Amino acid sequence: MPANRELDSNEMDDRTMAARLQAAKDIAREAGRAALTYFRSPDTLKVTSKGRQDFVSQADHAVQTLIQDRLHALFPRDGFLGEEGDAGIDEGDGNGIWVVDPIDGTSNFIHQVPVWCVSIAYVRQDRIEAGVIYDPNADELFAARRGRGAFCGETRLSCSPAGSLAQGNVGIGHSTRTSTAPAVDSIRRLLDAGGMYQRSGSGALMLAYVAAGRLLGYLEAHINSWDCLAGILLVREAGGWTNDFLAHDGLLHGNPIMAAAPGIADALRAVAAFEP
Repeated sequence: MPANRELDSNEMDDRTMAARLQAAKDIAREAGRAALTYFRSPDTLKVTSKGRQDFVSQADHAVQTLIQDRLHALFPRDGFLGEEGDAGIDEGDGNGIWVVDPIDGTSNFIHQVPVWCVSIAYVRQDRIEAGVIYDPNADELFAARRGRGAFCGETRLSCSPAGSLAQGNVGIGHSTRTSTAPAVDSIRRLLDAGGMYQRSGSGALMLAYVAAGRLLGYLEAHINSWDCLAGILLVREAGGWTNDFLAHDGLLHGNPIMAAAPGIADALRAVAAFEP
């Protein structure tokens, strides 16, 4: 490109979004390494309870602070929403918002189960523009940018080609924010339809696995935005289907989540015991 040619608005936006995705990748890796340091020293980890089966550790706070500081240094006008933020949402100047879960799967983390991850998403004008999920235990970095595909490392992701629930497993999540009925009834319906389920304790990772074709789909009657926005973009960019999670103020208050490989989306909706 000639040095004196000015970039048009589309080229500028493309460059700024590419910079945000790369920053999210780099920061997720750094955050994952920091979290691993805490994970490998469980005897010194301080843990408190936010509610029934809802834990937070000093690692969650420290890793979120690291992510927020790094993002603010690079993109000072962007907003920020993190799971451990007592002050709520920082809307920035309206340019966009970073939505972060520093450790998704904290219960696994504090009980020495190596199934947890760092999740970072960038949302602008109610669209998920970029998403990164990093699993430091497996050293797997899942990343997606709207309209540009989803990847694990350098490998392009694609949802499962399955056409039946009997051809794989469906992830089903549950939290104490809802009654047990949606999860229990969904499991019963899924089993009756010839399917099988699993729950790993990390909604973000299970959504990444849907994008990677490892799971057929994922269901949860209520999930928070920081747990799922990066995963939603991964699934969409890998050719899958998800419900409109950000509708009805899902960013701040959460919503049901349903994500599926294209060939089983209708079947998954049929077995779900709640409306997406």
